[in-house]
Amino acid sequence: MNDDEMLFDDEDFLVDDDAPAAASESGSRPGTGGAALPAAAALPGDAWVVLVVDDEPEVHAVTAMVLSDVRFKGRSVRLLSAHSAREAREILAARRDIAVVLLDVVMETDDAGLQLVRHIRGDLGNRAVRIILRTGQPGQAPERDVILAYDINDYKAKTELTSQKLFTTLVAALRSYEDILALEMSRQGLRKIIDASSSLLQARSMTLFASGVLTQLSAVLGTPVSGIVCAQRGRPGSRGEAAEEVFILAGAGVYEGVADRPLAEHADDPVVAAIAEALAAKAHVYRDDHMVLYINTPNGREVVAYLQTGRTLTALDEQLVEVFCGKVSVGFDNLYLYEQLRRAHQATVVALADLAEHKDTDTGEHVLRVERMTEAVARRLRSDGIYTDQIDDLFIEQVGMASILHDVGKVSVPDAILQKPGKLTPEEWLVMREHAAAGGTILKRAARLVDGSSYLSLGADIASGHHERWDGGGYPLGLKGQEIPLAARIVAVVDVFDALTSARPYKDPWPRDLAIEYLRDQSGKQFDPQVVETFLTVLDAVGQGG
Repeated sequence: MNDDEMLFDDEDFLVDDDAPAAASESGSRPGTGGAALPAAAALPGDAWVVLVVDDEPEVHAVTAMVLSDVRFKGRSVRLLSAHSAREAREILAARRDIAVVLLDVVMETDDAGLQLVRHIRGDLGNRAVRIILRTGQPGQAPERDVILAYDINDYKAKTELTSQKLFTTLVAALRSYEDILALEMSRQGLRKIIDASSSLLQARSMTLFASGVLTQLSAVLGTPVSGIVCAQRGRPGSRGEAAEEVFILAGAGVYEGVADRPLAEHADDPVVAAIAEALAAKAHVYRDDHMVLYINTPNGREVVAYLQTGRTLTALDEQLVEVFCGKVSVGFDNLYLYEQLRRAHQATVVALADLAEHKDTDTGEHVLRVERMTEAVARRLRSDGIYTDQIDDLFIEQVGMASILHDVGKVSVPDAILQKPGKLTPEEWLVMREHAAAGGTILKRAARLVDGSSYLSLGADIASGHHERWDGGGYPLGLKGQEIPLAARIVAVVDVFDALTSARPYKDPWPRDLAIEYLRDQSGKQFDPQVVETFLTVLDAVGQGG
């Protein structure tokens, strides 16, 4: 009797040379030209995949018989067979779901099994799979030396492996493998949460943040994006409106594009009921195919996120949700405070613009048109790849609102000049020109109270620079070309076109075509040529005119 025939030398199991091997699957056999098995992902409920690597067919048959009815954590064992180290390499390269390798030492060479161990751990970088070395020639690979020199998890002589011991050894290996996978999934989940936190912190609006929460939560749980985020009571950004009604903050998947709308108008009844349940219980709700994440912020604001998971979440999933919830709860408060601060800045800008309008009653609709077209031109410049080093998200967010301050310096101009119906004298014109410098000074002084870019700092650039000329012949500083702030160059084009095509006490409106002709003629002289071309493209798209 050779060593392989003594694989299970107890009275509970007898080796049968005709033992069926139906429970196992063969990989590509040497010389057959077959392909390795395709990669597959291990999911809860799938069978545990065990690879038997041995050059003796009897070992495969006996192992299959002993493990045919084994179940661990409700999952059966599925065997793959490799009859050489080379064949095992092909299978291992193609699959990442193998939990345990039952590995012979001596096969095509005396140390083929040991070299395979190094290949698994080193070349493949697979630290999770449990490797149980089985040898019929212990003297060929002494246990002490092998355990120290090779990253294996157990060492068994074939003569000592009874059916019971094989069962015990395998279950211990599977338990270890499961623990390693749980740790790795936890590590990856936490890394995704950290990455998500960094990504979400860049969002500057509640809608973008809420949408990001859904996307990142889906990534953490490995589920398709399909869900909604909603505030508990009242329309986002309002006070006291529809206090008991739930409004959508942001949507993703099937609910995308319905932000700031009542939940009941856009969600199915089961979704509304699930969200109501979470809000009433003030707790997360986990079901077989969905979850509702309840987020209570430090300042007492309540937000819920509904997510269609398509599966029952594991205990680890729920733990990751708890960690994620703690991370994003502060973010909702921070975004709320940011939006309140932004509204305060906008209120300051509107107040200053109202002050200028009080002095010059012709500017009311004018500044609104300038605001709309300035933002549109800035967006188009960026989308066309022009001045992208200067036009970022913050610039886009601020430039339209800041543009309404372009004539705030007119508060310093006497009413007799500002409201004169006829042509100004040269002396009066010199006084009128001072409004650009005055506006810049007023806004720069106010902007010093706020760190970084703000509506006021951008407005200062616009107020002081929108009468500069591309060729250097403008005022108040005679700046030339790109010395003039980009925001001012954009507003210069928009402001002149709207002024030309609008009626004023001292003139009739110009025809649209004549105003366009003027812009083209002054391109490269008074105006930035690229801004002129982009403005005309936007003008054509929106049908803006006098």
